[in-house]
Amino acid sequence: MEDIELAAIPAGTVTLHDARRKTRREVRLQPFEIGAFPVTEAQLAELLGEAASHPRRPAVGVSWQRAVRACNAASEWEGIDPAYTFDGEDVTWHVDSDGYRLPTEAEWEYACRAGSTGPHYGPLADVAWTSADGVGAPQDIGGKHPNLFGLFDTLGNVWEWCWDLLDPARYDAYRVFRGGGFADDAWSVRASTRRGGSPRMHHDDVGMRFARGAVDGVDAAQGWSAQVDRERAAFDGPLPSGWTPRR
Repeated sequence: MEDIELAAIPAGTVTLHDARRKTRREVRLQPFEIGAFPVTEAQLAELLGEAASHPRRPAVGVSWQRAVRACNAASEWEGIDPAYTFDGEDVTWHVDSDGYRLPTEAEWEYACRAGSTGPHYGPLADVAWTSADGVGAPQDIGGKHPNLFGLFDTLGNVWEWCWDLLDPARYDAYRVFRGGGFADDAWSVRASTRRGGSPRMHHDDVGMRFARGAVDGVDAAQGWSAQVDRERAAFDGPLPSGWTPRR
């Protein structure tokens, strides 16, 4: 399989802002690794036994369920213990595993920002494929400038799945994706923008990026907490402005 190039990300903190819920929280992160590039069609094809029409483009049409299984396939390819186990469509992340996995959204945003505090880590035209480029499909990886961590295409080109639930009180099992895509404008292609979808959904501008790194914890790690997910799912308060009920 084409090598998975990972960048080492140092420990640090990131402040996550949820504009719709009007909340901010600071997350302290342990060191981890994350892909220098989105997962390509060639990589996904080799892992899952498929053909790749455009080998150097980011793989798209990837559901969250398929993404976590691709992570396990990459671990098995390299002979390391997988990070995930499955019970039907229920997925458990074993946080002490060093297998390939999806980043948490705190890891994703911290890695994307690479020390920057604005919406973009550089002039958007230089770092991201967006609607301003007038392209009709994802572009080959690495065509724009990287951030200071050496990561390419974290903004623009394709959205990327994260581990976290979007908002279980409103959208049940919807998972977060980040970064914006080739057809999005500057408002969507920002380090802090969070969107999401059903674990089975797949779109032509949503892909994935591998992460790795065993971390301390049992059911909480790198800004994610199973307990907080359960508490948020049980919340029965008023809807934030602009949100729609899940039922």
